[in-house]
Amino acid sequence: MQVILLDKVVNLGGLGEVVRVKDGYARNYLIPSGRARRATSAAVQEFEAKRAELEKAAAAKLAQAQAEGEKLSGTSVKLTQKAGVDGRLFGSVTNADIAAELTRSGFAVVKAQVRMPTGPIKVVGDHPVSVSLHTDVLVDITVTVYGETA
Repeated sequence: MQVILLDKVVNLGGLGEVVRVKDGYARNYLIPSGRARRATSAAVQEFEAKRAELEKAAAAKLAQAQAEGEKLSGTSVKLTQKAGVDGRLFGSVTNADIAAELTRSGFAVVKAQVRMPTGPIKVVGDHPVSVSLHTDVLVDITVTVYGETA
């Protein structure tokens, strides 16, 4: 299926590009999330008429994400979990835990935005984690996990 991208999509294309994707990806993700539209001739003409306003909205989103990224950059998140004497956690710290702590700290972050390159954290200590606020804005933070012996 051919779709017009209404937003930048990683590994697919930028605003206004007409790309060919699998039908299920378009129907189940791109179109319902508002990131794309079917590429009919009427839709292409309508997009070209609104192109300037969509580009302005995309630039405003990017600027807001960059401003939020400046505030979030270098932030350290502190979490306490139950751990054994050897420093291993009973369970793990996931992206949902980190997103919840960042939300309590005043940053609007959802768990899908938290990127954990080595998977869930299973040991006590400092761990680097990335937060993707926008497709072009990636911020590195430090997650410090403290052990709590029970």
